[in-house]
Amino acid sequence: MVTAEEDAHARAVLSKAKRENFPVAPRFLPREWRDDLMAVYGFARLVDDIGDSDIASGEAHATYLGLPTDQADDPLAMLDAFEADVRRVFARAGPEPGHPLLRALVPTVRRCALTPDSFLALIEANRQDQKVRRYATYAELAAYCELSANPVGRLVLAITGTATPERLRRSDAVCTGLQIIEHLQDVAEDLGRGRIYLPAEDMDRFRVAEADLKASTANASVRALIAYETERALALLDEGTPLVRSVRGRLRLLLAGFTGGGRAAAAAIRAARYDVLAGTPRAGTLGVLRESWTSLRKEG
Repeated sequence: MVTAEEDAHARAVLSKAKRENFPVAPRFLPREWRDDLMAVYGFARLVDDIGDSDIASGEAHATYLGLPTDQADDPLAMLDAFEADVRRVFARAGPEPGHPLLRALVPTVRRCALTPDSFLALIEANRQDQKVRRYATYAELAAYCELSANPVGRLVLAITGTATPERLRRSDAVCTGLQIIEHLQDVAEDLGRGRIYLPAEDMDRFRVAEADLKASTANASVRALIAYETERALALLDEGTPLVRSVRGRLRLLLAGFTGGGRAAAAAIRAARYDVLAGTPRAGTLGVLRESWTSLRKEG
């Protein structure tokens, strides 16, 4: 039984779905899919908020996880407690999860026969964020995206019962592309947390120093770097385009929304002339719809 207070804290996390670059669980989907997708989103959003130390009412969340409230500001302690609670989701016996968002995840895990791998990968990505603040190469960044982004697409395919090896490969390309675009949008915000998700080898190539990323506006070198990374991300979305056309019905619309949202965000970066330091470029609803329609029509 979820108390009113637990429900309020859970809804505060779930409400962030409106801020994502892509539709999380649009109303055109079957109710059961929407419920399952929102249950997974609640997990993914919360673990990211813990990793970013961006969680409202942190002491309440710590209490749900069985952690002393004085550790609510310790991301690693919170992630460890969160992982222990996630493992209760998959246990066939023993106590139920303490966190309301994880209790809500249990029916989805049972109904869709989900395994813990993708959930644990997302937790590990946030642990990595506490320890790794720079990425020397694109290969290193892509390996991080395998933990931080690709599991989400894999869970969507699992929930909808459409996973195949080829679809998983295409989904990984889309999710990595989406993650790179989000990093490009949030360069200034991430730097405020002490993190840079631009590969050092690329920064060197375009002669961008960390000091350049602290400016209020992007200079020519930073803009050239962001343009390069944007095109790299768009190439990944193109690689994943056949995923959209490999499915039918409302799932095709959902996947088109994912790729369309990414392309619209990239278009917003381009419209800002690649100045991601002056503000966060965000796509409007019309832009997302237009790019989603393009994804539906685009040949793989």
